[in-house]
Formats: sequence, C-alpha cells, structure tokens
Amino acid sequence: MKLYSTNNKDLRVSFKEAVFNSFPIDKGLYMPVEIPQLSSDFIKNIDHFHFQEIAFAVTQAFLGNEIPEEDLKKIIEEVINFEAPVVPLSNELGVLELFHGPSLAFKDFGARFMSRIMAYLSDKNDKTLDILVATSGDTGGAVAQGFLGVKGTRVTILFPKGKVSEIQKLQLTTNGQNIRALEVDGTFDDCQSMVKEAFNDPELNEYFNLTSANSINISRLIPQTFYYFHAYAQALRQNKKSISFVVPSGNFGNIGAGLLAYKMGLPVQHFVAATNINDTVPRYLQSGVYMPKSSVQTLSNAMDVGNPSNWVRIMELFNNDLQKIKEMVSSASFTDEETLSGIQELYQQYNYIACPHTAVAYLGAKEICNAQEFTIFLSTAHPCKFIDVYSDNLKNEIQIPTQVKELENKTSLAHPLKNEFIELKKFLLNN
Repeated sequence: MKLYSTNNKDLRVSFKEAVFNSFPIDKGLYMPVEIPQLSSDFIKNIDHFHFQEIAFAVTQAFLGNEIPEEDLKKIIEEVINFEAPVVPLSNELGVLELFHGPSLAFKDFGARFMSRIMAYLSDKNDKTLDILVATSGDTGGAVAQGFLGVKGTRVTILFPKGKVSEIQKLQLTTNGQNIRALEVDGTFDDCQSMVKEAFNDPELNEYFNLTSANSINISRLIPQTFYYFHAYAQALRQNKKSISFVVPSGNFGNIGAGLLAYKMGLPVQHFVAATNINDTVPRYLQSGVYMPKSSVQTLSNAMDVGNPSNWVRIMELFNNDLQKIKEMVSSASFTDEETLSGIQELYQQYNYIACPHTAVAYLGAKEICNAQEFTIFLSTAHPCKFIDVYSDNLKNEIQIPTQVKELENKTSLAHPLKNEFIELKKFLLNN
C-alpha cells in the first residue's frame, strides 16, 4: 500500500511510514494512491459474512500482502470483538450503534486497530513511540483504552478544560501507566493546533518518535470503513437494498471513512453530514466559500470543531470538485435546543435514548428519510457519557455500564496546561 500527501501527489510513502509519521512533511494528509475495489460478488453476498470476515476483507484489500494473512486475522479478531448492530426504528429508519466497545464510543474501532497495527509493525529496536492526541471528548478515551499497557508506547492526550463530560474526563485522566492527560485552558481547536505544532517542531522530533492517534492517521480511517459495510450487510438481511447514511460530524473523519467505503464499492445513495452550530462545512456546501471559525461549545461536545482536519480528504476523494461532492453529500446544522428536542422525540416516538451527537444525526435523518430507501443514522456514544443533558425521567431510564461505575472510584491524574505551545513543549521535554 502506497500513500501520497494531499499537498503533493508526488510524495509517496509506505503504509508503515504513514502510520508512524501521521503528518507528511508538507503538512498535508495521507491518502491511498489507489483506492481498492471490493469485488461485486463480495458486495452482492456481503450479508452472508459476519463482521470479522468483512473487516478482514476490507483491510486485506488495502494492505495486500504487507501483513501475512494469519497475522492480519488475529489483529482483526482482537479489534472486532464487540458488535455494531443496526437497530430498526421503523421501515424507513434505523440507527447504527457504535458504542458497544470498551470506551463506549465509535472511536474504539479506530483506536484498537491502530494500537494493534503499531505494535505489529514496530521494530524491537525502535525507540518509544510517543503518541500525541487532541480530543474533543471521545477520541482520547478510546485511544487511552486502545493503548493502555501496550509496550513501547507512551500516549499524551490534550483535552479542553471544562468542555468534556465528567465521564469522558474520567476516561481520559484515570488510566496512569503509559497514558498521560493534559487539561488545556482552551478549546479543542487549540489542542489540535498545539499537537500539529509539536509535529512540526524540529527539537521535539529529534528527541521523540512522534505520531498521532487522531483521525488524521490513516490507520484510524481504515477501520472506520468496517461498520459501513457491516451496516449494509445487516440492511440486506432486513431486505433493505437502498440505503443512505447520516453521520454526526465534527472533525469529519467518520463520514470521510463512509465516503471511502463508497469509493471502494459500497452501494450508498447519499450521505448527510449532520453538525451542531460549528457549521463550517454546511456553510461551505451552501456558499462555496470555505471559512473555518473558532469552535463553540455545545451539548454534542465531540463535534465542537471549527476547522475540521479531515475535510481535505473528502475533497480529495472527489478530486476537489465541489459539485460532485454536493451530489453525494449534503449537510445540515442544529442548535442545542433542537438537539434536546431530538432526544425527546426519539424517546417519545421510538422509546430510544440517544446521546446528543446521535440526536443531531437523527435530526439530519429526518430531513432525507423517505419510503423509497432505508436511512441509517449513526449513534456514536452511549448516552450515559452525557448524563447531565437528560431530564430526570430519561436519566432514570439509562442503564450505566459496569466500566463506568468503576471509574467513579478512580483518581483523576490530569495535568493542567496553559494554552501555549511552549508549555506543551516544556512538558514533553521534562517528562
């Protein structure tokens, strides 16, 4: 598998180099030189395969013989050891639940795959792999769980002070071992900017073997395609042959993976990127002018991104042709008030309790749902992670998983950090 930079198509690297050096030297993002095509027979009969088999087929299509077949199967078996069910709400509407992993968020797929791939590809003589990750909520918890105790790795997570839920904070800050959490006095965009600056700092790169676990890393993107294929397989079993996806979108890695699956041959009619009031992409698709802005805090905090890094990948998938993107992707933004109404509506109409991000996706699904196709909206996190959002009657209906109850007895190990890159640099050099 060869990859190129979105800033320079002549810059080619191996899969291993792209995994361990998340950012190309020209500050672009890595994309596959060739997008593999799954056979029409596989797609036609995909409902006959279980989740692990689908994930293996997709990964092998990307990697070819870079990892021996038996080793790759073992990796997939470790990564995909929980389900991602499509729960039908009506004949026209279903919800793809992606929160059944250890951190109760969809990020588990990417983080677990990435940690196993890095451990497999890492040479014994390689120095400690320092993983820097900025999180607006769920990424950090998934990365912490994915890499906890993995030899030869050290993870530093930056998260915005006061802008993650209490459970998310506990998932980020109570791990210890090789996981460190920095509580930044700023926004997610500030955290992300500091991480990017670290990758471009010569002194840090001389001392450390730096890489990223954000969705900018290609090894995060590949496994997120798995559940789109798996969802389609489930839809076929329910005799639903025409489907669309609605994706709650912040940094646009999740919908980017869906569009990559589409480019690999997945039959999808349409995608909707549903955002909160951090609406850079909806405004762009409407006006044709891309104008990032500072992120604003919302109830759907994992989507509080004002300048989504992965949008450049989506542009690349469509050869930077805005009209072609608009033919396949639409986008809509929703306020916190609308989000709360969506949560109530889902409960009243379908007896379904959704997290705020899922409610945003549901609102997007309502705009395109019709009798001619099956609309699947993605549920990206367990509602217990946002318990303070709900009314008292809904709080009492939410079942708290055991791993969350155990967090309440753990001590937070967060390290406060000023919103200045020099402070991050000092921390890394001194610790």
